[in-house]
Amino acid sequence: MSEEKKRGGDEVEDGGPGLTYMPFVVMEELLDKLRLLDYEKDFVRKLNLKPISRHYFAIATNSGEQFYKFSSLAAWLLRVAGKEFDQPQEYDDPNATVSGILEEVRRFGHSVDFPPSKLKQGCGEHCIYVLDRLADEALKQTNFTWHRPVYPEEQMDEENIIEDDDAELTLDKVDEPLFGGVDDDYEEDEPMLDLEDLKKLNRARADQESSKPEEILESSTDAADWKLEVERMQPQLKVTIRTDNKDWRIHLEQMHQHRDGIEKSLTETKAYLDKLHDEISRTLEKITSREKYVNNQLEHLLHSFRTAKDQLAETKERYRQASGGVTERSRILAEVTEELEKVKQEMDERGSSMTDGAPLVKIKQSIQQLKKENTQMDIRIGVVEHVLLQAKLKEKNTQNRQAYGLIPAM
Repeated sequence: MSEEKKRGGDEVEDGGPGLTYMPFVVMEELLDKLRLLDYEKDFVRKLNLKPISRHYFAIATNSGEQFYKFSSLAAWLLRVAGKEFDQPQEYDDPNATVSGILEEVRRFGHSVDFPPSKLKQGCGEHCIYVLDRLADEALKQTNFTWHRPVYPEEQMDEENIIEDDDAELTLDKVDEPLFGGVDDDYEEDEPMLDLEDLKKLNRARADQESSKPEEILESSTDAADWKLEVERMQPQLKVTIRTDNKDWRIHLEQMHQHRDGIEKSLTETKAYLDKLHDEISRTLEKITSREKYVNNQLEHLLHSFRTAKDQLAETKERYRQASGGVTERSRILAEVTEELEKVKQEMDERGSSMTDGAPLVKIKQSIQQLKKENTQMDIRIGVVEHVLLQAKLKEKNTQNRQAYGLIPAM
């Protein structure tokens, strides 16, 4: 995980698109550190868990399972680092577990600039960051150090050493292949011997054989010098056959090797699987017998529980029916009470009106109001009659003037 990347937010300052895949890289490094701590033996087997893949905490799959593995692995790393930390259980409070882990990380001197809720998912860059820091502290506690790499020594294959009377002739062709032609498997820089070269070589050998004298020649070379020269030239006479990865014989040999390895591993694995199968079978038998024993011991309690449950259901049904009748009667009572209140109010009004003179006063006031309104109505009628009379007189005057020609007709 990059230190420049802010683990508390979604934005990245001064970073490229490659930081998106940084959790995958850090997860692979974390897995290597866990293997150095031998987590498969001390953690996976003891808790009967599956081994962690190289992208397990980088991709969200099952939040519950991932959080349990994260908390368990963090607790194990804290114990390896020398801290006292209890093994989390599946039903523990996740907030308390996460707070305890972050507190231990802060005590190691590492910065935690993200909220604890980021770890409750059980995956992501924040979980990988915490596990990576705890793995570093665990490696420091175990005094782990890197050693210098040991490289295997490369040995040249010695196939054949050419020892012939024609050594001087074969020295020039010792590194050349036996057959020439167009072949992509050979490098272009290597010399190739084609059919014409073979013909020339055969003719040279034939000429050499034909030029041999008929008499036996005696060599004047010293045997010690000849032996010394042979030892000097012997490394140059070695023929090395290069391995061709495209050759089907090599593939066949590899297939046989892999098959032998698979058969050997299968034999060992089958023994472990058979042993595991026997243990699981015995465990299942024990569980079945215990289950039958518990069922037999609790049979009368179960019967009592079923009876009490049936009685409870009947009581609830009777209560429901009774509550329904009470509700209906309560509604009827409310209606009757409302009608009674109305009747009481009417009786009170009638009783008060019979003994009180307020209605008579109201009647007198109403009569006076009616008289006043009649007077006003009479005045209004008189005004209207006067207006109509004036209009009729005006109209009659106009008609007379028109009849005498005083004004033109309309």
